[in-house]
Amino acid sequence: MTQSAPPADLTLQRSSRDASDVPARLAGWLGGVLPPGADPEVVLHTGVDANGMSSETLVLDVTWSEGGRRRTGAYVARVAPSAADVPVFARYDLGAQHQAMRLVAERTAVPVPGVHWIEPTGQVLGAPFFLMDRLEGRVPPDVLPYPFGDNWLFDATPEEQRHLQDRTVETVAALHAVPDAASAFAFLDPGGEGASVLRRDLARTRAWYEFAKADAGPSPTVERALAWLESHEPASATGTVLCWGDARIGNVLYDGFEPAGVLDWEMATLGPRELDVSWLLVAHQVFQSIVEVLELPGMPDFLREDDVLATYERASGVRLGDLDWYHVHSALQWSIVFMRTGSRQVHFGEIDRPDDIESLMHNLPLLLTTMERVGA
Repeated sequence: MTQSAPPADLTLQRSSRDASDVPARLAGWLGGVLPPGADPEVVLHTGVDANGMSSETLVLDVTWSEGGRRRTGAYVARVAPSAADVPVFARYDLGAQHQAMRLVAERTAVPVPGVHWIEPTGQVLGAPFFLMDRLEGRVPPDVLPYPFGDNWLFDATPEEQRHLQDRTVETVAALHAVPDAASAFAFLDPGGEGASVLRRDLARTRAWYEFAKADAGPSPTVERALAWLESHEPASATGTVLCWGDARIGNVLYDGFEPAGVLDWEMATLGPRELDVSWLLVAHQVFQSIVEVLELPGMPDFLREDDVLATYERASGVRLGDLDWYHVHSALQWSIVFMRTGSRQVHFGEIDRPDDIESLMHNLPLLLTTMERVGA
């Protein structure tokens, strides 16, 4: 089933990179990290991934000599964005992403791509990057967002959609089950001021907003939400776990309707379980609210909160506390994402600079509704 087209400002450019010399640069670098005589060759298939709003992704094959034979590996290069391209985040710690994915692969059955060589200096491609295994699968699209229709998830049966939903929630629960996460993943602690890890997560969110505001201008709604969050820290958090951070279906490769690859670890942190579960729910609500504004049906029965919480409790044995605080936090973070992607669109000449940055916050009605519900 096909629905109407979305607004033009939902499509965006991520990078100004000229990919023509990337294969030669990567081959030269790999020649120094592989054993002598490897003689690597690189074939670049695409320069930018179809999903996500942040990092740059290069899809490539590498062929090299090993043990007297030529072998070929299928990889993805995860590249930190250039500061000149208006990145979503102020800082990209690719080393932390690389380490988090490696540890998740070692300690869980959660499907994450195997990670390989990392180039932390930026001297090869102009930005740090690492190579990871390329997994096969399909991703619910962000551009255009899957509730707009005309994609495999929208056209699936309700039973198939529910299977994907349940297996994704179970995957999040499996990440939260990593033992002694606060120690094993201590490098993901948001740091800074704050007696609790949640308070430090919130301080990081405020710093992210200040970074976005410096270019886009202030958002009175975001500032009001931040003030409410800072004065209403919840007491119902269910302990500190490894949080994926960007826990949403658009960051999962699916084999059929089974998770086959958990991607995009740049928001990974330590925190309460509710951070991830709220993000999973609100990420869908953001897209659903956009299609509803356009008077399209979307997918209102998908990722319903009561269903997700029941599945999470069955999978984890943990009943989550009230999510209202976390929903305000998640919706606020989406506002910051749209502030940055809006600034990027201005940078690339895709739109004119607006008088009010809130006009580019596609989630604004959802944020306002969420804040109204809690009296913020």
